[in-house]
Amino acid sequence: MKKTAPKDAVLIPKQAKQVFAGQIFDVYQWPQKMFDGSSATFEMLKRPDTVIAICIVEDRILVIDYEQPNVGERVAFPAGRVDESDSSTLEATKREVKEETGYQFSDWRLVYVYQPHVKLEWFVYFYLALDGQKKTEPKLDSGEKITVRLVSFDELKSLVQSGAGFLKSSKEIFENVNSLGELKNLPEFDGQEVDR
Repeated sequence: MKKTAPKDAVLIPKQAKQVFAGQIFDVYQWPQKMFDGSSATFEMLKRPDTVIAICIVEDRILVIDYEQPNVGERVAFPAGRVDESDSSTLEATKREVKEETGYQFSDWRLVYVYQPHVKLEWFVYFYLALDGQKKTEPKLDSGEKITVRLVSFDELKSLVQSGAGFLKSSKEIFENVNSLGELKNLPEFDGQEVDR
């Protein structure tokens, strides 16, 4: 799948060999030449990317109160993993939003991508979704409970700044965004295209 990554992304080298395949994490190793001419074995993990949607419905932002058996309840944006069946990160984002909230949106823009750890080939994609409405009931996995709610921009900004739940991962996006209008006008993320 071709996808956008940060320009300074650290990727697993093409010559790396997969030495372990887990349910979520895979381990890759490769021989790496050192600065003094010696060689060492380097290692990185890989996992499916994560997609997160900042969804605007009229003058409100959609958030979910999300609970899983192992993490308790947290406030979050609709989010999830990119599946092998997804053709793109955008397709995965649309699927997750529909499954978790029942909403569908007609206007999408990738606004931010980051790599949480340089020893892990894993990217987190933030999409902005506009022009949405509820179309169906959510279709939740057996291991999740979700309550959907709409909040004002000021309430959301306060939640993000306080580090509430999973919203804290969006802190960098909201640092310089001070109104709903500014949020709606975030530019398209400028990264590099990678084929992974």
